[in-house]
Amino acid sequence: MDNRTNLDDYLAELGISEADESVTPPPMPDASDSAPALEAASTDARDVLERFLRGLIARIDPELSVTVREVDDALEAEISGENAARLAGRDGRTLGAIEVIAYTVLSKQEGRGDTRVRVDIGGFRKRQADTLSKLAERLAIGVAKSGEPHELQPMPAAERRVIHIALKEHPDVMSESVGEGASRRLVIKPRHS
Repeated sequence: MDNRTNLDDYLAELGISEADESVTPPPMPDASDSAPALEAASTDARDVLERFLRGLIARIDPELSVTVREVDDALEAEISGENAARLAGRDGRTLGAIEVIAYTVLSKQEGRGDTRVRVDIGGFRKRQADTLSKLAERLAIGVAKSGEPHELQPMPAAERRVIHIALKEHPDVMSESVGEGASRRLVIKPRHS
């Protein structure tokens, strides 16, 4: 049975928490010999994120792989492998949770929360962005024809951003976010000359 009681215990096992770094973390349960070995704690955000994600996926599916790269002001991680798409979860909920935890790990290790983290699993985010861009174009055509605004259901900021970017240069329509918190949604309306 897993005796870790909180995130600190889990991170200590991965070697990336505030725990005594002189203590070698215990071996990972149920991890195959091919799972990557975790080194001593590092202060480099990219290394911290990569070690955390490797430790996480080693427990889920050792056949998956992780690549982390720095892009502008963010760290982007890609988890790939034959069964990676299943890890994204229903509507990307598991992927979103992994991203939040990865950000929390970095914030805790780095002592600051200014590093943005984006995680994709099996190309889920790319497919989702393509779908949202196509939806934005279809809705833009309808709004341009009818002259009436179209309000979408509440959606996360990342999804709203994809639609905003897709319609940014559209000659006939514009988009704006309205509402607060979890009920924030996007409205596509005619662009008035």
